Amino acid sequence: MNQITFFSFGILTALSSNCSFAADLAKINNKIISAEVFNKRYQENLKFFQFKVPSKKEVLEDVIKRELAVQEARSMGLDKDPDVQEKMNSVLFQAVVEKKLGKDIEKINVTDDDAKAYFSKFPEIRTSHIYVTLRSNASPQEVKVANEKMKKIQAHLKDESMSFAEIAQKYSEGASAPMGGDIDFQTKDRLDPKYYDESLKLRSPGKVSDIVRTPTGLYIIKLTSIRSWDDVDQAKIKRLVFEEKRIRLFDQYMAELRKKAKVTINEALLSK
Repeated sequence: MNQITFFSFGILTALSSNCSFAADLAKINNKIISAEVFNKRYQENLKFFQFKVPSKKEVLEDVIKRELAVQEARSMGLDKDPDVQEKMNSVLFQAVVEKKLGKDIEKINVTDDDAKAYFSKFPEIRTSHIYVTLRSNASPQEVKVANEKMKKIQAHLKDESMSFAEIAQKYSEGASAPMGGDIDFQTKDRLDPKYYDESLKLRSPGKVSDIVRTPTGLYIIKLTSIRSWDDVDQAKIKRLVFEEKRIRLFDQYMAELRKKAKVTINEALLSK
């Protein structure tokens, strides 16, 4: 989308609900563009241009082209196409979130104390793991086989004939196997919740977990390091806190909508 198209898109969007003014600047079939609204939106959109500002004539021509294309799309029934409707619904979803929550989200403030408190509960950790694939909807037989594999691996860990890294390289089915299972430092948002919680429970670097099941498979986790507040990217932690506060606002709003709606779920189909 070039600058003029972007510029005219903003104007045309604003014009779509303002059609009954005395001075008609243009008429595209039955669609009227008033001079009053066009000029107002044109001035408001000038802030998007630093250097070469398009003339009103250029913008109007671009608006006309876009309106002609929109009218043609409607005549072809594209506004009834399921894929197009899904895209339109996505725009409406974003629009209602911005309309209802935009100002509240702008007011979110994350202090140093907020970030430190969050980090004390959810530090950045470094772990290694040994992984065996197991689907979330695996059959009992698949679960049995995967657990038997893990128990054999645990036996190797206990006899200490090989290091954790060597066992991971030899037996782990994960992408990190060549690195001895090491996945470097990760924040809470980058890890499966169960994996992260079980890693934190180890508390001390060097400790190894029992078998941990997540939606993607079975893990034996080794906690190798916990990063300190002074060494962490503090701006990143602030962003995580901001995102959690933003999600909280969103979830509260959606919960209010849900109370007003009738929602039914077929749990039997969901589990398939």
